[in-house]
Amino acid sequence: MFAASRTTLAVIISCLVLALSGCGFHLKRASDLPADLMVMEVTATDPNSALLERLITELEISNVQVNKNLRANSPTLTLKSDALDRRVLSLFKNGQVAEYELIYSVSYRIERAGDKPIDQFFELYRNYQDDPDNALAKANEMNILLDELRKQASRRIVRELAQL
Repeated sequence: MFAASRTTLAVIISCLVLALSGCGFHLKRASDLPADLMVMEVTATDPNSALLERLITELEISNVQVNKNLRANSPTLTLKSDALDRRVLSLFKNGQVAEYELIYSVSYRIERAGDKPIDQFFELYRNYQDDPDNALAKANEMNILLDELRKQASRRIVRELAQL
């Protein structure tokens, strides 16, 4: 009885694996970039941008050779801007801000030889609860949130490059 249920389970799993592989399904990796983007120049209007550092790391994880010296005919990714803005969502009874919505906006341009430049823009959103009694802890939390937003933005840029 126990052996029959194991056999049935193995058959069901095998059928699922065959059905998924037969339909062409596979997990897409961020490193599935077009061949012409495997070597690229990466620049930013602000050379000290924390997002630039994070993006270069993410590209290197995806096996992209990143050059900072501009060469002719090389694809170029330029971070035009990244900015954090916040909007008040709610207030305490005494009028102090209780909750913010953080808006992280990113603008970049990809230029390839022989093609028109492609300008991209996106925004990422997070809610942030403020507590004036714990200002130091909340400042640290804000830095952690900002780092996570940069990480998410750099991954999104790499995913969008894979769609070109």
